[in-house]
Order: sequence, then structure tokens, then C-alpha cells
Amino acid sequence: MYRETDSLILYSSLPQDSILMKLSGIWSDWESQRDTPASLTHRIYTEVKRILDISTAYGFDRNLWQCYLTFVMISHENSFALTCERRGPKEGTINLIAKHDFDVFLRLLHFDFGPIEESLKINCFSLLCEYQAIPKRQQLFNRHVSERVCALSEKLACAKDADEVFDLVTDHFSRFGVGLFGLNRAFRLQEHGNDIEITAINNMDAVTLSDLIGYDAQKAEIRANVEAFLAGRPFNNMLLYGDAGTGKSTSVKALLNEYWEDGLRIIELYKHQFSRLSEVISTVKNRQYRFMIFIDDLSFEENEVEYKFLKAVIEGGLESRPDNVMICATSNRRHLIRETWNDRNDMEHNGDVHRSDTMQEKLSLAARFGCAVSYSAPGHRLFQEIVKGIAQRYPELQMTEEELLLEANRFEIRHGGESGRCAQQFINMLVGRIKPSAGQ
Repeated sequence: MYRETDSLILYSSLPQDSILMKLSGIWSDWESQRDTPASLTHRIYTEVKRILDISTAYGFDRNLWQCYLTFVMISHENSFALTCERRGPKEGTINLIAKHDFDVFLRLLHFDFGPIEESLKINCFSLLCEYQAIPKRQQLFNRHVSERVCALSEKLACAKDADEVFDLVTDHFSRFGVGLFGLNRAFRLQEHGNDIEITAINNMDAVTLSDLIGYDAQKAEIRANVEAFLAGRPFNNMLLYGDAGTGKSTSVKALLNEYWEDGLRIIELYKHQFSRLSEVISTVKNRQYRFMIFIDDLSFEENEVEYKFLKAVIEGGLESRPDNVMICATSNRRHLIRETWNDRNDMEHNGDVHRSDTMQEKLSLAARFGCAVSYSAPGHRLFQEIVKGIAQRYPELQMTEEELLLEANRFEIRHGGESGRCAQQFINMLVGRIKPSAGQ
């Protein structure tokens, strides 16, 4: 195996602690008898467990070895893969280099583990190649990642040569992309001291805009803006503001679910991370995706100054925001920053004698969102339509419409008023009270 991995070019930068490189080292030590059988067996079991962990996380099935290698091929961000990302391969010498590496992977896909298994009296690799996974609920792993990897793995295993592997892999790159951003749709930022890491969010709600009852004008406006963004036309940063529980955050999740196959990706950012916003944008600005930087429940108290980082990035700094980045925020406040009556006072306030300057400073952040969409609390009639619409998704609810609406009215009085969130919580309560019948 080490002979194959040592000949890789584009994939030569695989981490030395990766499963493939660790197994290559084990194979080399076994052939040269540099380690004892007991130690080799332990090292092999360690890497087999890592393959099982990855397979469990992503829902791989059947031939886990081939699924793992396929995952490596489409997640490694090398120069060739990034060139092909969402644009397809271009003519050039690099294609010959890529085919060289794909020929190596084709041999690895069909690697014969028999000699080392026979020598060490183990059969773990044979089990990996004929694995039957336990069925899992969808939210336990990112199902679309599993489906893509498993489907591509089966095609690669049947490929007759490196040219066919080249066609299959580059087709995947052009359709879905490469690496972390190619396999996932939503991300969050993690900080490790001075370094940042963008990590995937794997348990997204499968909500669509059609699930949000009412708010048709709002949905049409944000759709049009996002479609312009994805098409490379002029677009505006979005601010979804209004009453709590009206579907602002749900609308953003729904946009991602409906447009991610068109290249939309979302990176969730928290207020305390605004100082890293420029680093995030620098990381994604040259990728062939459209990134929505999502800031949920955005607002600032009078003494908070983090909004200045956001203002500079959105508009006003020396470096212009790249065309593949949109800022999207939700807030219960239209103007985002808490205002006081003192801000409107003509007399000196905290050393600032110009009241207009104080007001302009606080309003300038909201003004940078050219697409500001209001989500107001539903009236009584719309609230009832929302309740009935959600209830229809649960056939186990055996209530008349009159009973349902009467109970909903009682619930909303006790739980903060009429809103989509309140309606969902009411239905959750009703469904939660239903005890399964015998045999279920």
C-alpha cells in the first residue's frame, strides 16, 4: 500500500495522521518486519475503528473501505479539485497528473488485504468490505452526504480505468464542489486561540418556504434577492426584522434547503465573532459557491461596539465585499442598536453635542441592509390558519376544527400571544400527549 501512497502527487499532502497514511505505514512495517504481530494488529484495529467512526457519522454502508477512499478523493482540496469546482475540468497538463493519482486510487479501491489478514490471523478488512450498517434516523447524519459518497463509490469500484475515474470525479466536482463546502450546506465558526475553523452543521431542519404559512409577500421578496445573488446579478444584504416567533430564522433555513444545490451555503456567525468576519470572508471569497453569512437575533445594547466590525465589512472598508458573500441577519429590532430618548436630545449627551451624529451612527448599520423585510405578528385569522396548517401534518391528531382552535386560543393566551412559534409549540404539546397504541 505504501508504494501506492508514495506515488501520489495531487493527494500527496494528505495528513500523515490520516487513516490512509497510517495504514500505509503499517503495511510498510509489516513487510519489513519492523513491528511485532501484536503491535501491528493493535495499530490496524485502531485505524479500522476510525473508518467505522467516519462511516457511522456519515452513514456509509456496504464497502466501507471504498466509501472511505471515495470520501478522501472528493473532500481533499487540491489545486485540480478546486479548478474543477462547479466549472468542470479544463484542458491542461494537470489533467494527466490527476489521472495518475486516480489510477493509484483505482488500485487502492481494489487493494488485496488478504496477505496481511492471513499473516496476522485477522479478518477486519474483509468485514469492512461487506458491511451492513444499522439503519439510522435521518437527523443522526447528513443523509445527502451518505447518498452521494455511497453512489459515487459504487461507480468508482466499477470503473475500468483512470479515464473513467477522472470523468466520474470531475463530474462530481462540477455538480457539487469539493471538500467541506461541497459535501455540506451549513457551517459555523469555531475559534482556537488566534486560529479559526469553519465546521459543518449536520442536523439541519428540513423546512421549506411552503411550510411557512402566510407571509407570501415576504417570501417572494427574499426569494427574488437570493435568486439574484445566485445568478451573479446585483443583490442586497438582507435584514429580516419584526416580532418574535414569526418565521424569520425559519425563512433563512428554508432558503438554504431550497437553493443549496444551486451553490448556496450558509455560515452562522455569533455577535462575539464579528472581529473574525474579515477572516471568514477571506477564506471563502475565491470559492465557487455563494455564501450567506447568517447572524441570528442580531441586536446591540447602547454600550456594545461590535457592530462597527460589521459595518466596516458590509460597506465602508477599503476592501470591497466579494460578490459571492451576502450578509443576512434577523432581529426583533428594525434599527438593530438600542436607542434612547437622550439620542434625540438637543443638549449635550455624553460629550456629543450633535444629536444628528448620534442618531446617524446608530441608524447607519441598519441602512447597510438594502433588503429589509418586516415580519409582523399574525392576526387572529392568520394565526388560526397557521394552527390548522401545522395540525394537518400530524394525522394522528383526532380533533375537530372547532376543538383545535378553541384549545389554540387558550394556549396562546398563556404563552405570549399569537405567532407561528406559538402555533408550533401548541401542536407539539398536543402530539406529545398522544400515547402510542399497543404494538407500535
